[in-house]
Amino acid sequence: MIGLSVAVGRFVEALFWAILRVAGVVTMAVVAVAAAALLAWIVARKLWARQRRRKGGS
Repeated sequence: MIGLSVAVGRFVEALFWAILRVAGVVTMAVVAVAAAALLAWIVARKLWARQRRRKGGS
């Protein structure tokens, strides 16, 4: 009976760590997508401002 209890405990522990690992990967993916979107927005604003200056200066 003790062997079964240890097996169940190890299974629950493995399941817990697997869930945490998946949550970590998902979190990192969300952070990476947010950072890429922020970077793209900044670059787009700078390019748009440069185009505006060229049209206004000509």
